[in-house]
Amino acid sequence: MVPRYARPEMSALWEPEAKFRIWFEIEAHATQKLADLGVVPETAAKALWDWWATNPTIDVEAIDAIEAVTKHDVIAFLTWVAEQVGEEARFMHQGMTSSDVLDTTLSVQLARASDVLLTDLDALLAAIKTRAEEHRYTPTIGRSHGIHAEPVTFGLKLAQAYAEFDRCRERLVAARAEIATCAVSGAVGTFANIDPSVEDYVAEQLGLTPEPISTQVIPRDRHAMYFATLAVIAGSIERLAVEIRHLQRTEVLEAEEYFSPGQKGSSAMPHKRNPVLTENLTGQARMIRAYALPALENVALWHERDISHSSVERYIGPDATIALDFSLVRLTGVVEKLVVYPERMMANLDAMGGLVHSQRVLLALTQAGVTREDAYRLVQRNAMKVWDSSGALQLLDLLKADADVTAALSHTELEEKFDLAYHFKHVDTIFARVVG
Repeated sequence: MVPRYARPEMSALWEPEAKFRIWFEIEAHATQKLADLGVVPETAAKALWDWWATNPTIDVEAIDAIEAVTKHDVIAFLTWVAEQVGEEARFMHQGMTSSDVLDTTLSVQLARASDVLLTDLDALLAAIKTRAEEHRYTPTIGRSHGIHAEPVTFGLKLAQAYAEFDRCRERLVAARAEIATCAVSGAVGTFANIDPSVEDYVAEQLGLTPEPISTQVIPRDRHAMYFATLAVIAGSIERLAVEIRHLQRTEVLEAEEYFSPGQKGSSAMPHKRNPVLTENLTGQARMIRAYALPALENVALWHERDISHSSVERYIGPDATIALDFSLVRLTGVVEKLVVYPERMMANLDAMGGLVHSQRVLLALTQAGVTREDAYRLVQRNAMKVWDSSGALQLLDLLKADADVTAALSHTELEEKFDLAYHFKHVDTIFARVVG
């Protein structure tokens, strides 16, 4: 992963030494259970744990040097451990196959990565909730197709994001549960040379669930679901990032990223304040979504196993989780420091001469006995005059001057239809649904 977009806590989970430590724990726990079953001497397990108790540093370079000869990473690791532990190490890996170590380790790493991401999501949800409550009743214009539609509040915009990320959290919890499985079933997954109770024991020690049936590898539909979940979360990140980017456009400028003292926006134009953080989040989301496709393609492995998935997962495991961790933390910072301009929101809302109230007039005319087709025509013909004047004319004034309209609605009734507060009468109901 590019260091620029990596945070230490998540990156540490994918360091070679961290991986080798998980490998050792799997091997040592399996040896311990085999000793309990009388398959290997108790002294074998004790020798491993006694060595481990000294908290040795894993010599990654030495293991890599052995692998350069063996061309097999698990054998290289076992050889190095045997050199450290001594003769008793020969009882390691009894009845196991490399995938037992590799797949179970990946499950541990992805589960631990999920815990970091869930913490990130909790922080983001808290930030969004705080800002949503702050702007619960801040009026702004709702847009469909990028065009003014009807009034909303900025708090509702943020409440929608809260609900979306709350769903993301639920999905990630489910994805974590699905990925956190353990396979210690030996060649082609039959347990021919290792008792299933060993798998149960290793799973319990590592906080995993035994894989019901592993063909020699953990089925990759689990991984596909996991990385697809990360991709969906990335999509939600981009949705909020794009919203902020649009709101920061000069002609809109209803909200903008915090611009810190000394920050520069352009090497050429000193006036620029660009939405660089949310633009970066859009780029990050593209990458995270891209990692879902190879995970889906990994599902169709040959027979009981092949290793076409292996190189893929060496990329996407670290990169997707590191990128998503970075993105969630960055978005949290954007939300916490987002600069909001309520006055500009109101000015934009009023910019088109009251067109945003057209539906209320339409409905009132139908309730006053005008057919819907005629009501639509009457409102639209006045609204288009306002549109063509770029908001210089006022819809209410034109409607009051339209005899066909006033034949059905009085001036007072028309004025009542331009009450902004009408649109916000259910804001509390929506908030109660979303945040309680």
